Amino acid sequence: MDYVVEVTKTIDSRGSACPGPITDLVKAYRRARNGDVLEILATDAGIKPDATAWAKKTGNEILEIIDEPDHIRVLIKIVKD
Repeated sequence: MDYVVEVTKTIDSRGSACPGPITDLVKAYRRARNGDVLEILATDAGIKPDATAWAKKTGNEILEIIDEPDHIRVLIKIVKD
């Protein structure tokens, strides 16, 4: 099923090694609001397990992890009380 997600903030961490991408995500999360969708772009494959574990720990929702030809794209829906 195709659907459109409106991205609230894009975090470009391409070229940054671990823990850079997840650190960038946490910084963006602190400024995010409930319902925002953060998009993180990374070349470090560690973003897949890191973002998944972070979302599970914090109660946020991974909408999609996409392997693009030259980077990884992760869409995360922010869930805050």
